[in-house]
Amino acid sequence: MKYLCLVYGEEAKIASVNDEHCVEFDEGIRKSGQCIASEALQPVHTATTVRVRDGKVSVTDGPFAETKEQLAGFYMIEASDLDEAIEIASRIPPADVGSIEVRPVRQLPGRVLGAT
Repeated sequence: MKYLCLVYGEEAKIASVNDEHCVEFDEGIRKSGQCIASEALQPVHTATTVRVRDGKVSVTDGPFAETKEQLAGFYMIEASDLDEAIEIASRIPPADVGSIEVRPVRQLPGRVLGAT
């Protein structure tokens, strides 16, 4: 089953996590075959939020909501169940200073998971 692990944290604390440690974890999980995709995100000040209301597009700088913790990156993983996904998420380096939200991927009707 596919799970999305969303990495959240205060930007200053996330920035304190050693990039080499993150790269080492990323390489290891990719070699294990459990990582489908992963990326770190640029700082929140680079974000743009797009909304469509009544057919009108609205674009604003920054994230949708102002919070202390910001989305810093993600891992799309393959795990046998939620327990395994949690175990993998607990090893994501920024978990030491932030949080990892683990969510199962929902399959849409008529779509094969993983197909592009």
